[in-house]
Amino acid sequence: DSGNTHSHSEYTRKYEHEHEIELKKMNILVDGCFTLNNGLQMPAIGLGTWKSKPGEVRGAVEHALRVGYKHVDCAPVYGNEKEVGEAFANVFGDGAVKREAVWITSKIFPNVKVEEYEAKCRQTLSDLGLEYLDLYLLHWPLTEHGTLVEMWAAMEALLSKGLVKAIGVSNFSVAKLNQILPSAKVVPAVNQVESHPTWHQKELRSFCEANGIHVSAYCPLGSPDQWASDGLNRKCTGVAPLTDERVKEVASRMGKSPAQVLLRWGVQMGGSVLPKSVTPSRIEDNLKALEFSVGEADMAELSAWAPQYRLLHGAFHTGPARHLKTLQDLWDEDTSYLEGRDFEKPEGFMLLR
Repeated sequence: DSGNTHSHSEYTRKYEHEHEIELKKMNILVDGCFTLNNGLQMPAIGLGTWKSKPGEVRGAVEHALRVGYKHVDCAPVYGNEKEVGEAFANVFGDGAVKREAVWITSKIFPNVKVEEYEAKCRQTLSDLGLEYLDLYLLHWPLTEHGTLVEMWAAMEALLSKGLVKAIGVSNFSVAKLNQILPSAKVVPAVNQVESHPTWHQKELRSFCEANGIHVSAYCPLGSPDQWASDGLNRKCTGVAPLTDERVKEVASRMGKSPAQVLLRWGVQMGGSVLPKSVTPSRIEDNLKALEFSVGEADMAELSAWAPQYRLLHGAFHTGPARHLKTLQDLWDEDTSYLEGRDFEKPEGFMLLR
């Protein structure tokens, strides 16, 4: 309501005033890292592990760390954290890389009461074979087991116990950030969301920037598998970002791959990117996005993508029996642009309220 908006805009102005210098520094890439609001340095390119199959993810993580990755993104809901932990044990164990040189993120899926967050966090640490996490994220804004304010307070408690060095959120809209910020003792360090040229999240990025929240992009390559015959976009008009002529043209002109150009676009937008791959050559190529820049004109062209649409709809978190009944409730946006898209829908699915 208007009261909330007023109090929040005051909060934003206060934050911007108090942290003006720090905010200016946060979007600047230094030595391949972005500075978070707590002063920690998070590497700009991380290896994503969502959809990396059992038997493949260990080799992918191990290879990534041995060729120079300093950032790995995990989550228990991906079903592969124990295998990721085996990769960590191998690489840290033989001294090839020190644990403290790698930024490791995991997440809590909010399908438990807030009293169970510590046990869940400790389980993740056990599965990964770690003593602490660099970043722990609230994976989705789902409120079946507590309010967002209660959930965020439980995340803050983990920080105070030293189990994690930074806390943040994932898949949070401006409206949902607005619910936790006024009472937050700790401003989320990161909001991890889908972002690529077909889904900039421009307003969300501006809001996060103004409030000192770093935006980290999952699916920065436009989630290529979503365009397969059985993917989420099987009836979506348009071309996958990796095969779009604009991207290919920029890549060809620069002597880079389309993937490298898309990743560099994300980094130059001021955020970290989390490409998933289990192919050694692609893992190596993706990291090379730190070695060049995309020019202003090409950035403008890649940023002029229309229409804008999200690929990861999140329908499986909505439904008549859920707190978030529609996609509009989940994302706090007009989701009518998803009309006609062919994707798996839960029983009683609705796009709009």
